[in-house]
Amino acid sequence: MSRASKRRRALISVMLSAVIAGSVQPAIASTAANPGSQVPPSPHAQVRGVEESVARSFSSSLRDPRWRAQVRSAALGTREVDLQALAGQAVDTAGGRLRASVSAADRRITALKGLPESTGSLLRVRLGAPSMRARLRADTTPWVAVAAADDHATTLTAYDSQGGRHTVDTARVPERPLYVLDIDVSKAHRAGMAVLRDALAAGGLDRLPDKPVSTLDAAGWWATKVTGVEVKDDEEPWFKGGAEMFSLVTGFGLDGKVRVDSVDMPYLDDDNTVYYPNQILVNWSNYKYNLADVVMMEDDDGTNYKALAQALTTALLTVTDQGTYIPLVNALLSAMPDSWFTDDPDYVDSWYTLSKNSTGRLNGAAGNGWMTVEPYFVEEL
Repeated sequence: MSRASKRRRALISVMLSAVIAGSVQPAIASTAANPGSQVPPSPHAQVRGVEESVARSFSSSLRDPRWRAQVRSAALGTREVDLQALAGQAVDTAGGRLRASVSAADRRITALKGLPESTGSLLRVRLGAPSMRARLRADTTPWVAVAAADDHATTLTAYDSQGGRHTVDTARVPERPLYVLDIDVSKAHRAGMAVLRDALAAGGLDRLPDKPVSTLDAAGWWATKVTGVEVKDDEEPWFKGGAEMFSLVTGFGLDGKVRVDSVDMPYLDDDNTVYYPNQILVNWSNYKYNLADVVMMEDDDGTNYKALAQALTTALLTVTDQGTYIPLVNALLSAMPDSWFTDDPDYVDSWYTLSKNSTGRLNGAAGNGWMTVEPYFVEEL
């Protein structure tokens, strides 16, 4: 089953679970699309288009032997190379001309991902696979391809220095060395989390409690700590681009309004690998009820943090406290564009009814991951 199919099935599963557990009030309103209007391309598709354009320009620039040698040296020296910075150091006109187009592409991608201009360059280039190092000779002109976001892509399109297109089978590492163009998702993720937190704060969704703490609370606060976590999926293929994981913790704050806390999980590099982070997931002193929900997501090259923050704020601010715990996962997922469950692998899994006393292994509702948790008391110094 493809990743997209699993994600669509997962969405249906978690939505049904939310309906069984309790209804979110009020329902999220939706407007039917005008059948005569043309659906604009998704941010993911637009980012992909920018990357493809840069890949063609980059491959053409490799006709220059001095620039090609400079790129080769950089690619053999480090895993990922900042393409804009490398082009800025070029000693020939080919690299200099490329820098202008890469700089414009970086700005466009930054805007498409809803990030501030201060984020800087995002485009990176790397050698397709370690086994290509021996074949990356000085007299060889590599092809250039864009990293795929889909684990199950069967082919990639690579460009040669003469403008030709070549179909590359993803089932095996190609004999011809090629450079893979990708986005620095770690850098984009750090900037995106700042955008998300700022937007949630502006919408009042991550307020610090105004209620005076009790004498017991003043000595510290109870938390839920993640002691182990694994995300299950197919093994990462050689052509796959990077991703960064994070979780959104939702519940009702002490003021009875919806609260969302974002938790960065940058250590989740590989699927089917158990990590032991001992990371704080929930600070229970910020919540009214002894129950919260968790949605785990990953940032790929098409994630738009500004759109995510706006969607979450718009949807969750309509939910009111009914005097009891209400699962908020369905409201959160309803706020996300449909494309995030099809061509983009942003949604990973959900955990319902996490409590202060939760302990042991908790399987995700979608079956894509699990966590082991335990209560943890954070004492004041």
